[in-house]
Amino acid sequence: MFQLSHLSKALRPCVAVSVITLGLMGCGSSGSDDKSASEDISTNYFKLQLLHVADMDGSNARVIDNAPYLARNLNAARLLYPENSLFVSSGDNYIPGSRYDASADERFSNVAGVNEPGVARGDIAMLNAMGLQASAVGNHDMDGGPEEFASIISIDNSYPGAAFPYLSSNLDFSTDENTQGLVEAAGQYAEELGQSLTASTLVTVNGQTIGIVGATTPTQEVITSTGDVAVLPLSDANEALAALIQAQVDALTATGVDKIILLAHMQDIAVEKALAGLLQDVDIIVAGGSNTLMADSQDTLWPGDNAAETYPLLLESASAEPVALVNVDGDYKYLGRLVVEFDNNGLLVTASIDENESGAIASSAEKAAELGGEENSQVTAIASAMSDVIVASESNILGNSAVFLNGIRADVRSQETNLGNLTADANLWYAQLADPNTRIAIKNGGGIRAEIGQKRYPAGSTNPDDIRYFATAEFPAAGKASGDISQFDIQTSLAFNNDLVTMTVSAAELKSLLEHSVAAVAADDVSGYGGGRFPQVAGLSFSFDPQQHAREIDESSGEVVTSGMRIQHLTVLSHRDEPDDEVVINGELQGDVERTFTLVTLGYIGQGGDGYPFPCDGDDCANQTPLSQGLTQDPAYSDFAPTGTEQDALAEYLQAFYPNQDAAYQGADDLIENGHSDTRITRL
Repeated sequence: MFQLSHLSKALRPCVAVSVITLGLMGCGSSGSDDKSASEDISTNYFKLQLLHVADMDGSNARVIDNAPYLARNLNAARLLYPENSLFVSSGDNYIPGSRYDASADERFSNVAGVNEPGVARGDIAMLNAMGLQASAVGNHDMDGGPEEFASIISIDNSYPGAAFPYLSSNLDFSTDENTQGLVEAAGQYAEELGQSLTASTLVTVNGQTIGIVGATTPTQEVITSTGDVAVLPLSDANEALAALIQAQVDALTATGVDKIILLAHMQDIAVEKALAGLLQDVDIIVAGGSNTLMADSQDTLWPGDNAAETYPLLLESASAEPVALVNVDGDYKYLGRLVVEFDNNGLLVTASIDENESGAIASSAEKAAELGGEENSQVTAIASAMSDVIVASESNILGNSAVFLNGIRADVRSQETNLGNLTADANLWYAQLADPNTRIAIKNGGGIRAEIGQKRYPAGSTNPDDIRYFATAEFPAAGKASGDISQFDIQTSLAFNNDLVTMTVSAAELKSLLEHSVAAVAADDVSGYGGGRFPQVAGLSFSFDPQQHAREIDESSGEVVTSGMRIQHLTVLSHRDEPDDEVVINGELQGDVERTFTLVTLGYIGQGGDGYPFPCDGDDCANQTPLSQGLTQDPAYSDFAPTGTEQDALAEYLQAFYPNQDAAYQGADDLIENGHSDTRITRL
């Protein structure tokens, strides 16, 4: 086996086929030069090895398994260019859920690098141990709100906090009392900026100064919990965002910095592509938030994965200079590696990029063994401690499903799914315990973070079209049988664990809510992808036509420009003594538009999350009743999650109706059954 760690730098020949096939060739751009990596670096041009990750925001056990292998591959890559490497993240370093909560367990008081238990601290400790040098602020980094975000970054007794700066040029943290004490002036060196928030930073790589600027999606205020943090620009226009980023770039270039990297957490790779052509003097953009897998023909991908874009995408700046755009899929599945030269004027030399060196490196045991990087013992210990906590949560069995529960991101954001139905039904049942008049449940598909079940390929196949879907696998170590749904499954799928609230809405308001829920579906998008706002519902059925006008809001004023005409039929289903109520027929409201319905929803979207126009009287939404207050008699079948939350609702519902294999959930989904037709949400 060719082990990189067994060779001195000067003795690693560039023609070694073993290294070339791994995509870790430490040589020049031609791929045929006999010079060593060390000799190649000594040319007139500066060579940078940029190593990057993004979107490590999965909550499943696979993420924890991946991290130690990514750390080993990181060590292997650094061996090739020990003086010329830079390691960054484009954000979403964690997400609320079982992994996030695991490091708050008391067992972490004895885990080196954490020492003081707290949410997400294990994730930060792993990145510290890997030597992360800077990160963009992602949306999920702030899901717990500014106070929790600050606690994750900051020093707490023997917990060291983030040893790297979080960067964003368009978030003003100085306006929030929880984060303002962490704000530092832009343009300082990263090694001096641990536990801090700033717009840009500097790193020195083999004597060269590199500027790093951060940027966050302008939709941050809508898709996460920003508190009093100001999100700029006021509109979501790419041009306005580019102007804010350019100001930070210009401040760095004015001091003589001629190599600039942008860490851009935009949620949509199309935005990063647009920014490339709007900015000047940015050489590399590391995208984030979209989980876009870029790879080239030399990269070995996880079975079933397919590259969405070539690694890297080569674009042009506003001044017609080359820009390299890179990204890899999240959950520690891949380490991105861009090896590129800069000329003496600080311009990217695109011809120096060789697919034998640059690309996506899979974080698999096989790849780690081939590359031979040393184990990062601290990352392994943290991951092992997380796994121990999660095994305990897998042991808490709360229900059973005979079928795969479809929480796949693309599906819950585009159509009705059986998991969407199940959790909406649970919320409605739970709310009816507090107020029997509750007839409707609405939640956002973006709040469902993972499926519950397993995906497998038939023997010998790696074709995604051949994937088969099954109920959860048995887990003997946790006493979990096939089909069992555990506390871990629920915490992973409903990672945000939103509180539930009830309220009344008029027929006209109900139509407006649903118009908003499908407004992001593009008329020409055959997939029907509607973003995180796309709904999952119970107690009603509706059809929508994406060819009709979508509801539009003026971004600057917040005024409704077009109320929307997509909802064609809407029926509130019978409940107790109330018959079906036809609210919309052929796109027109029926009957008294002011008649009201009681519904249950997530507190997050009830207060405007994902842009939902729920009626809210003042900042505290006094017209909304939290179930934690209204539910006077909790069924108490389960107690791992707080009363009145969506995790508790699903756990209680499963225990009441689908507790075991003899009474398993059987709800169909068209992902599994080709002949199945959705009955709650119909796209015309």
